Amino acid sequence: MTRLLLSLSLLSVLACSTKSRECPSVFFGGEIVNPTSDYVVLYKNDSYIDSVKLDKGNRFAFNLQGIEEGLYHFDHNPELQYLYLQEGDSIIVRLNTKEFDESLVFSGRGSEVNNFLIEMFLAHEEEEPLIYDYYALEPESFDQKMDSLRTEKIAHLKDLEEHYVLSEKVSSVAMASIDYTNYTYKEKYPFKHKWKKGIKSIPELPANFYEYRKSVDLNNGDLTYFRPYLDYLKYHFGNLAYASCMKYCNMQEDSAYDYLHFNNHTLKLVDSLVQQDDLRNILFRNVAMAYLLREHSPSEECQSFIDKFSSLSTSDKHEKEIAELYEGIQRLQPENDLPNLFVTDTDNQKVSLKDISREKKTVFYFWSASQKGHFRNVHKRISKLQQKYPDYNFVGINVKTGYPQWRSMVEEHGLDAANQYHGGDFKEVQMAMIIDNLNKCVISKDTVVVDAFANLYTSL
Repeated sequence: MTRLLLSLSLLSVLACSTKSRECPSVFFGGEIVNPTSDYVVLYKNDSYIDSVKLDKGNRFAFNLQGIEEGLYHFDHNPELQYLYLQEGDSIIVRLNTKEFDESLVFSGRGSEVNNFLIEMFLAHEEEEPLIYDYYALEPESFDQKMDSLRTEKIAHLKDLEEHYVLSEKVSSVAMASIDYTNYTYKEKYPFKHKWKKGIKSIPELPANFYEYRKSVDLNNGDLTYFRPYLDYLKYHFGNLAYASCMKYCNMQEDSAYDYLHFNNHTLKLVDSLVQQDDLRNILFRNVAMAYLLREHSPSEECQSFIDKFSSLSTSDKHEKEIAELYEGIQRLQPENDLPNLFVTDTDNQKVSLKDISREKKTVFYFWSASQKGHFRNVHKRISKLQQKYPDYNFVGINVKTGYPQWRSMVEEHGLDAANQYHGGDFKEVQMAMIIDNLNKCVISKDTVVVDAFANLYTSL
C-alpha cells in the first residue's frame, strides 16, 4: 500500500514535469483505513475549498491550483485535523479512524511541519494529566515547569529547522503551536490553583508571571482559526475581564459571578483590543456561547446580552447560531416536550427521543469515540447510577463518531444495545440538546423535560 501511495505521488510529480502549465501547485492525497465517511473535505479557515470521494481502495487525491499559503484543515466526518499547505507541496497522509490523530502520519514534500503540528497536538493531550498535577504548585515552581516544557518543544523545532528549510511563515505557525498552548496553561493557573488547593483567593503572582503577554499579537489573522491561539485568547480575555471587574467594579472574589456583567465586560475588551474582523467575530461568538450555556434560563437579561452581542458582531452566521442556541434553551425548559430529535439504533432504524422516553424517567447522556478517557469514565458512572436508580432508564447517545465504529464499540465493550443510539449529525444533536460538554445529561419523564442542564457527576 505504501508503494502504491508513493507511486501516486511520483505520478503527480512526473505529470508536473511534462505538462507544467496544467501542473497543480499543491498535491494532497492519501489513504484512510476504516473510513467513517465517503468523502474528505478541505477547508481554509471556515471556507470550503474542495471535496474528494474515496475510491474503492479508500484513497483520495486533491490537485489544487494557486492556493494561498497557510493553515487549512481536512475533514473526514466526524474527525478533522490541521494541514499546512504552500506552493509546491506534494503531501501524502495515512491514518486509521480508530486512532485518528495518533495514527496520522504525513510524508512527501511539505510533510515536515505537518508532522510537527501533529506531534505538538498529541503532546498537549499527553501533558494534560501532568499539568493538572502542576496546578497545585506555587507560582514560581509552576512557572519553572512551564518553561521547561516549552524549552523541550523549542529544541525539537530548532532540530527540525536545522534539517529542513522552513519559511518564516511556517516557522511562525510551528512556534505558535508551542507558545499558545504554554500560555494557556499559565492563564488557567491562578484559578486552577485556587480550586486545587481549596483556598479562598487566587495566589499572588510574581511580577513577571505574565511577561509573555507583551509579545502576544491579539490580531494575528494567520492564526484566526488555529485552536491553540483561540484557546489562549479565550482564557486571556476572561482573565482580563476578571481582573478589571475586581479592580473597578467592586466585585468580591468569593462572591458569585454576575455573569451578565462579566461577559458584557469581556465583550467590551474584545471590542477595544481586537481589530481583525474574523477574529473579533469568533471571540464575540465564544463569549455569547459561554454566557448562554451558563445562564440557561430565558430572561430579559439574556435578551439584553444577545442584543449587545448582535450590535458588535458583523457575522450573520454567528448571529443566527446564537439565536438558534437561545431558542433551543427556551425549548428545553422544564415541563416542555423533548425536542423532536431522531437518533439511530443498532438496527439502523430512526427512533425519536420521545418514543425512547415514554412512561419511564429517562436520563440521556452523551459520549464520543474520540474521547477515550471520558468513554471509560462515563460508563463506569452509568453502571453506578443504574444500581442507585433502578427505576431510571439510562440512554447513551453517541456523537462525533461514524456509525460503523459506533456499532463496533457497542459490541466490543458489551454495552446494552437497547439503550445505545447514534446521533449522526452532531450539530443537530448539539443544538437540540444544548451540549456544551459531554458530562451533561438531560433528564425527562414520559417525553417531558425534567432537567435539561443536569450533570452526570453532580446532579444525580
